[in-house]
Amino acid sequence: MEKKIIVAIDVGTTKVCTLIAQIESENNIRILGVGIEPSQGIRKGSVVDIPLAASSIAESVRKAERTSGLEVTSAIVSVAGSHISSINNKATVGIVGGVIDHYDVNRVLEAVRAIPVPHNKVIIHPLQRTFSVDGVEGIRSPIGMYGSRLDVEAHIIIGSESSVENLRQCIMTAEVEVGQWVLNPLADGETVLTDIEKQMGVVVCDIGGGTTDLALYIDSDVWHTNVIAVGGSHITSDIAQAFHLPISQAEEVKKLHGHALPDYIGEEEYFYCKTFGKNEAAKFNRKELAQIIHMRTEEVFQLVLQEIKRSGYDNLLPAGMVLTGGTALLPGIDELASNVLKMPVRIAKPENLTGMIDQLDSPAFSTSVGLLYWSMIMQEGTETQSKKKSSNESLDKIKTFLRNLLP
Repeated sequence: MEKKIIVAIDVGTTKVCTLIAQIESENNIRILGVGIEPSQGIRKGSVVDIPLAASSIAESVRKAERTSGLEVTSAIVSVAGSHISSINNKATVGIVGGVIDHYDVNRVLEAVRAIPVPHNKVIIHPLQRTFSVDGVEGIRSPIGMYGSRLDVEAHIIIGSESSVENLRQCIMTAEVEVGQWVLNPLADGETVLTDIEKQMGVVVCDIGGGTTDLALYIDSDVWHTNVIAVGGSHITSDIAQAFHLPISQAEEVKKLHGHALPDYIGEEEYFYCKTFGKNEAAKFNRKELAQIIHMRTEEVFQLVLQEIKRSGYDNLLPAGMVLTGGTALLPGIDELASNVLKMPVRIAKPENLTGMIDQLDSPAFSTSVGLLYWSMIMQEGTETQSKKKSSNESLDKIKTFLRNLLP
């Protein structure tokens, strides 16, 4: 049996990552090709310069093609940015025949998606939650059940049409079709969350370069999503301004000497680096650096806390927070998050990978790998639906044949 090839393109504020992979088994993916390119023309998750962004994406795709020896024609693509919003909706349909079939499920799903979308907005994800039949809630698959009324709840994610289409133009410039858009934290959820965490109630928080992306899972479903327009690049900018450094050097200082908790840094700890206008390296206090990082990082988690409380689900998250994204590499960030949010926090990175995984063993690539898992789940769902449809058609033929035998 031929193994399926899947492709993911993660377009972020700081990097573009293209992954080409092969599905090995139900929970295992083999990475065949990796293409990582610094982002240009992307700010806070949105395209601000199409030629520059398109060039970064095209180079990332070319690198993945070269390392894998395969050509990319279609991919699942990440989407983020402050233009993202979401709503919860509910729909109801009546059951005519008494027994619920695929037609009834399709009708209620179409009804729940039929919401008034503002001008210049498009639906990115209509995520169905659970069904209920005649008031009995928590039903995963109602097909075959008896009832007179079918309800469904859905979490619907909406984005700016212009932002989505600008990104599509950049992807198409690389001669790649967009198979599906996936919101960053939903991709993260497929690779960093456990089934128990999703069931109990958990928030996945991806702190990237330009944005902080959130998704709240309760009873194994997505109940709330949001994108906050603050990320790791803001920390870097604070360091650059305070110490008069180029942005690239400030990023290196953050990675090499940074810490989110000043109390963990000694008063006499120093580091050296060159600043603007000086030929020799200047001496800086590491505790001062930690204080700068602490202030901005604490602000991020305060905004996260506000968003969780605004969702109304803050008392339904006993599994706490799973922190990922490039900024999650900052020492002490999990403890700071736990102090601000008053909940357990763990840092997660991609798991269950084989092949070219050396570069991907980091929280910075959770979205990239999560896109592959999302694609795999979508393919499995399509195959299952196809088999069910074929089975139903066969059953209908048998029923017709038996009816013809009757006098």
